[in-house]
Amino acid sequence: MSINVLHFHSYSEPKKFLSGALALLMHIMFIAMMVFGLSWKNQPPEGMIVDLWSELPKPVQEPEPVASREPSKAIPPSEPLKPKPIEPPKPEVPIKPESSKQTTSPKEITPPIKKPDIELKQKPEPIKEIKPNLEDLKKKEIEERLKKIEAQKKEQELEKKQALEKQKEIEKQKELAAQKQKEQEAKARRDAEARHAAAQQVAARNQIAGEIAKYKAMILAKIRSRIVMPPDLPGNPVVEFKVTLLPGGDILDVKLSKSSGYSAFDSAVERAIFLSKPLPLPPDPALFNEFRNLNITVHYRE
Repeated sequence: MSINVLHFHSYSEPKKFLSGALALLMHIMFIAMMVFGLSWKNQPPEGMIVDLWSELPKPVQEPEPVASREPSKAIPPSEPLKPKPIEPPKPEVPIKPESSKQTTSPKEITPPIKKPDIELKQKPEPIKEIKPNLEDLKKKEIEERLKKIEAQKKEQELEKKQALEKQKEIEKQKELAAQKQKEQEAKARRDAEARHAAAQQVAARNQIAGEIAKYKAMILAKIRSRIVMPPDLPGNPVVEFKVTLLPGGDILDVKLSKSSGYSAFDSAVERAIFLSKPLPLPPDPALFNEFRNLNITVHYRE
């Protein structure tokens, strides 16, 4: 069996080369036909006519073919057949020659789509009507009303506050005026009381002074009634004595403080002082200090 195989391979070797040569020749011929047979159609493309449509045309319903209808029903004369819409001619797209490597047929080549020179303008969008939102308007109106109410409340509160402050200021001024008036009245009362007290003191002092003067005059009169005057003394000699008294008018001591120059007159006055005891004194013991150390002055001629 191996011998037959070897014989077959050695016998079929020339046929293999022949078939390969024939296949190569067929490919060369096919390529030559493709190149030289299609090159004469390589012409420049003609100008294109483009129709611009703002809207796509509505499709027209084609009438049903007559053959499909029933043979018994005839087409009424009143309804003529509608003609088919004429489609615009399609532009011819040139077919580019393929390279030697491509083995596909011309029918499978997809021509490139050329963009038209004038681009279609976009259809303007319709203007949308802006409808007001009633809920938003109501909310805004309510908010505005609430703001106005709050503003009015604030103004009223401010006015009330200002009125209260003004009322407080008026009451404060009234209180200050009343207090000032009270102080003035109190001062006037104090001044009146002081004047009255001063007047009373003056009256009391005058009364005391009058009482003292009264009793001093009574003491001097009593002493003079007891003097035995020496006769024929020239002029009007004056003698002064300092007398110390005891409560009740008794005489404790008598001293000559100023002589008259006549011993007879001085001795006569001293004897009369001792003879006048008890000397008259005011009944108020507070006035005794005015009479404790009494100065007595006696004139020869009154």
